[in-house]
Parts: sequence; structure tokens; C-alpha cells
Amino acid sequence: MKKSVKPNGLKIALYLLMVGVMLYVVVYMPTPYLVYQPGSAEEVRPMINVEKSDPAEEGTFMMTTVSASYANIALLMMSAFNPNAEVVKKAEKMGDQNKDEYAATQVYYMNSSQSSAMEAAYQEAGIDYSIEPAYVFVMSISENSANAEHFRPGDKLIKIDGQPAKDNEKIASLLSGKSIGDVVSVELERKGKTVKEQVQLVSIKDEKTGAERPGLGVMIATMQSVEPANPDHTIHFADTNIGGPSAGLIFTLEIYNQLTDGDLSKGYRVAGTGTIDKSGAVGPIGGVKHKIVAADRKEADIFFVPQKNYEEAKKRADRIKTDMELIPVEDLQDAVDYLEQLPPKG
Repeated sequence: MKKSVKPNGLKIALYLLMVGVMLYVVVYMPTPYLVYQPGSAEEVRPMINVEKSDPAEEGTFMMTTVSASYANIALLMMSAFNPNAEVVKKAEKMGDQNKDEYAATQVYYMNSSQSSAMEAAYQEAGIDYSIEPAYVFVMSISENSANAEHFRPGDKLIKIDGQPAKDNEKIASLLSGKSIGDVVSVELERKGKTVKEQVQLVSIKDEKTGAERPGLGVMIATMQSVEPANPDHTIHFADTNIGGPSAGLIFTLEIYNQLTDGDLSKGYRVAGTGTIDKSGAVGPIGGVKHKIVAADRKEADIFFVPQKNYEEAKKRADRIKTDMELIPVEDLQDAVDYLEQLPPKG
């Protein structure tokens, strides 16, 4: 009669260790790559509301996005078999920013894009407006900053020593009577919650003069508010989890459609991409080939693309054999003129 062989405990332990190491390498171990793929094509009407707007809109305006993922080994392996996936080095897109700083930068770009879209739409519609500082946005914090523990990228700086701090000039004024090493009370808004910190002022060197002055030790940007002369034309944006500046053109078209009589969409599903400035100039963007695919999946009839991105967009449109009309534009007027000459769909 043979004796049963008991499992070797050491072998089991080594096997489990090997499985754990493989799981870490394939799933959890970071790599220096990002994977870009087609994102979404989202209707912007629910994101934008104009007071006393013209409600007519039989079609829809859609912003297009790119899906960006921090790549693990498993995702890199799957990307090799995905014709719509693009692998790029993190450093090419993020520079020396960490994840939080990169995310904050994208939020800043989105807010700036919304402000520019409002200005461009007001100008196209002939509506008077003014620019007011809204709040100060924390972009990044130096790793060597003594105040790194008090701030996070994406914080809104609301008050210093109880006084509103809406722009760089106001902050400079509030700190002008202070000295390096003084402690100030700072009120922040972080993810919708109020945070109060006691912050010691650090030495900031003026790049032009080389002179030192007291400062907070963070990189900031002033966010602006676009205020129409007539409150009936006030524009409200809903919060989104989308970042970047490339929805500027589509935002502007939606706002302009709400500000003016009639339906600019004419019943069409209108997608597109492109930055915009207050004059209405449309600028190139990255990832247009992925946005073409995203718009096609949502059955867009028309896709507005910046003139400088047209060749890349056309190659992808031809490859996927889309029925979308690809329309190159250099400014807002090009897009408005194209839509105005279209007959109503159907």
C-alpha cells in the first residue's frame, strides 16, 4: 500500500509568491507609457444653460474626447491588437508633472476654454460683456516648497487673512506688507469643501529683477468670469469630469445657438473639436484621429475639424469608412456659415 504524498509547504509558498509577482508585474507595476483610445462624443446641451435662451434645437452639438489610461503591462499587451490604440511615453504628454498636477492643468484648460467660448459666442451674437476675475487656481506645488503639505493641485484659493484673493494683483497687495517667514491664514476650496491652513510665507524670486519677495510657494493662475451686460444672457456651465481645451468650438456653437433665434443645428448631429479664442479663431488639437472614431460611433452627421488637423482626420475617416461630412474650419464664422446654408435635415 502506497503512502499518500503530502504537498510540500515550501513549494506552495514559492508558487503563490510567483503568482503574486506575476500579478504585480502585469497589473500593478507602473510603466512609462500612456495608452490613448477613442473616448466619447457627448451632447453639450445638458452642460450649458443660457438664461432666457432660445430652446429650439432639433439636432445636437457633441464634444469629442480621447480616453487616456496609465498603462500597465496587460493594457500594453491588449493595445498591440487594438487598431485604435496609441501608445505614447508619459514624458511626451505630461513633461515633469505628476498625475495631480497634470489633472489640474487639464481642469484649468477646460475652464479657460469655457471662458473663451463665452466671449466668442457673445461677440458673434453682438452681445456686450465684461471680464471679471473669479478666483485663483493652484496649478502646481514645488516638491521643495515648505508649503507643499498645505496645498494640492486644483485647489481654489479663496481668501488670505480673511480677505478675498481673486487674482494675482490682489494677492500681491495682501502680501505687500508681509515679510518672509510671516504666517498667514489661507482659505481654500478643495473638491467642494472649505479647507483652512496656516501658511508660512517663503522667499519668491522675481524672474525679471532677481529681487526677493514673500509668497505662498505655489504656481497659480487667475480664472476669469465672463459677465454679460444683460443678465438674461448669463451662461452657466455644469461641472464635468472632462479636461482640456479642445471643446472650445463646440461649446461656442451651442452657446451661440441658445443666444440667437432659430435652430443652428437644423436637426443634424454635429460633432467636432478645436480650441477657440475670444476672436473666434479655431486652433489645432491632439488626438483628432481618436475623436473621429468616437463621433462616428455616435452616428454624427457632421464633424468640424481645425484646418491644421484636417489631413490626419481625413486619413482616419477614410480608414473607418465613415459617412460623416468632415468640414475643416479656421474660425467660428466658417462653422456658422456652413450650418446656416444647410437645409433642415429630413
